[in-house]
Amino acid sequence: MFKEFFNSLSLVILPFFAQLIVKFIYFTSKKTYPTLPLLEQKSVIFAGWHGELIITPIHCKYKLRPKKELYLIISQHKDGEYIAKTFSYFNLKSIRGSSTRGGMKALLNAIKLIENGNDIAITPDGPRGPRYTVHDGVVAIAKKTNSPIVAVSMQADRFWQFKSWDKFVLPKPFSNIVIHTSEPFYVTDMDSEEAKKLIHDKICRVC
Repeated sequence: MFKEFFNSLSLVILPFFAQLIVKFIYFTSKKTYPTLPLLEQKSVIFAGWHGELIITPIHCKYKLRPKKELYLIISQHKDGEYIAKTFSYFNLKSIRGSSTRGGMKALLNAIKLIENGNDIAITPDGPRGPRYTVHDGVVAIAKKTNSPIVAVSMQADRFWQFKSWDKFVLPKPFSNIVIHTSEPFYVTDMDSEEAKKLIHDKICRVC
């Protein structure tokens, strides 16, 4: 009983303080945008590495497509719940599921949301890696919906880096953050391996 109460309480308290930290970092940092493509498509699939997850979805929502609903595909694991609740403070919605758990349900939900005119954000190497490896989900969604992918990447001059599989990067307050965004591209007519290589290269090219 106590463990359940503690878990429920932590799911309220930790995301609240986490979003305060993220907002402090985001709004005190100097942000530079070498590229800001004009995205006029009905729906877009944003793709960026899991280790840069703390900043890139906020950039996609507020700088690139402020009038669009953006849904993040987030793991069904417990840490995913904390991430989903933290991002809810930024008006970012979530689809729960990943390549390791609940993947088919997340895939179908993502396709339906895109067909209804919403945007999707996905970390192709999440939720467990390997780092910088593109899994099948983003390719399947892009092919099924014939939607463009936009690669997003972030660099900070001062940051903390975690010892996690994704080498998670947390920029320090008052740092200089460079956020790169690719032009939209399609993988509709490519085979799976060719598409995954292109997505990998596009994200890395804007790193």
